[in-house]
Amino acid sequence: MNALVYTRFELLRTLRSKRFFVMALGFPLVIYFLIAAPNRGVTDLGGTGIPAPLYYMVGLAAFGTMAAMLSSGTRIAGERAVGWNRQLRLTPLPARAYFRAKVLTAYLMAGLTIGLLYLSGTLLGVRLSAAEWTQMTCLLLIGLVPLAALGILFGHLLTTDAIGPAVGGLTAILAFVSGTWFPLGGGVLNDIAQCLPSYWLVQASHVALGGASWPLKGWLVVAAWSVGLSLLAARAYRRDTQRV
Repeated sequence: MNALVYTRFELLRTLRSKRFFVMALGFPLVIYFLIAAPNRGVTDLGGTGIPAPLYYMVGLAAFGTMAAMLSSGTRIAGERAVGWNRQLRLTPLPARAYFRAKVLTAYLMAGLTIGLLYLSGTLLGVRLSAAEWTQMTCLLLIGLVPLAALGILFGHLLTTDAIGPAVGGLTAILAFVSGTWFPLGGGVLNDIAQCLPSYWLVQASHVALGGASWPLKGWLVVAAWSVGLSLLAARAYRRDTQRV
């Protein structure tokens, strides 16, 4: 199996998985319409001057893409359980092609999540300039790099029984401590959050709320986590492939 065939197989397999699509894409959309639709006429949410549909759209964009990237680990754990990864070892497929396919698949799900939430927000009255849409999207995609590596790492470390609770719990915790649903303010929690890549993912979505682009610290944090988690994911993959 060559790299192109494997990548195409992974993308098609993901697109054909109805159950996965419902869970990965349906959940953020249902939540969005449940909380944003009843408040579509609210143009000053909590005295912030931000329309409710916009506020909830960017929050769920960060949360939904985070969940989409980490969910790649669920598929990897399932493949390991049925012996698919063992079969791949018998092919000349290089490790870089394996990782590339997994990252592209995760980005496919994240991209669909972003696109559907943007469309839903537009239907509920969200209006942004082309520059705001573009800047927010680009920063979101960059901020997802370390989470893609984390998903692969989890997939090669955890079993199918453990990875579901781990991914769900970690997504909820990261969303909470990174200010997805409410401003963090000052204090220790804010200081800790700024050292996490999920915080800067949330800040990327907040560009649409009038926030600034990432400062140097944001770029450094995302880069450091991307490199560190990528190295750990590669090590976990090598250790997994060395097993009989």
